[in-house]
Amino acid sequence: MDQNTKKIQVASAALEYIENGQIIGIGSGSTVNCLIEQLDKVKSKIDAVVSSSEATTKLVKSKNIRVIDLKESGRIPLYIDGADESNQHKQLIKGGGGALTREKIVAHASDKFVCMIDDSKLVDTLGSFPLPIEVIGMSQSLVSLEMIKLGGRPVLRENYLTDNNNIIVDTHNLQIQQPIKLEQEINNIPGVVTTGLFAMRGADILLVSNGSNIDEL
Repeated sequence: MDQNTKKIQVASAALEYIENGQIIGIGSGSTVNCLIEQLDKVKSKIDAVVSSSEATTKLVKSKNIRVIDLKESGRIPLYIDGADESNQHKQLIKGGGGALTREKIVAHASDKFVCMIDDSKLVDTLGSFPLPIEVIGMSQSLVSLEMIKLGGRPVLRENYLTDNNNIIVDTHNLQIQQPIKLEQEINNIPGVVTTGLFAMRGADILLVSNGSNIDEL
């Protein structure tokens, strides 16, 4: 089964977690786009959406669903998003699409984080997928040098600015044995806005599509 079909399948499974009258947080990326495509099925349940990117906001509004800010919603009962990688502990790498900071903020404000992936993204050790780090421009070389010290190979994401007008440094060749420790270390580098490691706040429920069915971790 192709990846797109798996994405549609896992997005459909995630809809089951939406309850009546809920404000829900929605992430961004191709699997999330499959979820938004199917929101018509549960539209009557959704009070409003807190969105993690400009692109997601546009798609949700096209479904005639209200989008509100986090300051208006307060705590969110449910956040649904995808990931670029996950380990068995539901610790994630996110940010391939560049919305990692807003995604992390919305995830942190949520009581339950449901993450949707296909089985190719479930790994024993995080790091095969380059780790995105959102960085304030002037600290690019500083952050890059620190990532080299940590064993990574930092690469500036060319011609790209985040929704917050910052740059992204994608760090290759990391074997992330201690995700929480590494997340804390990177967060402490001056100029780092956030890292795409979602280890301190990982997923609560991981839905994995393997083509024939959905595994729930």
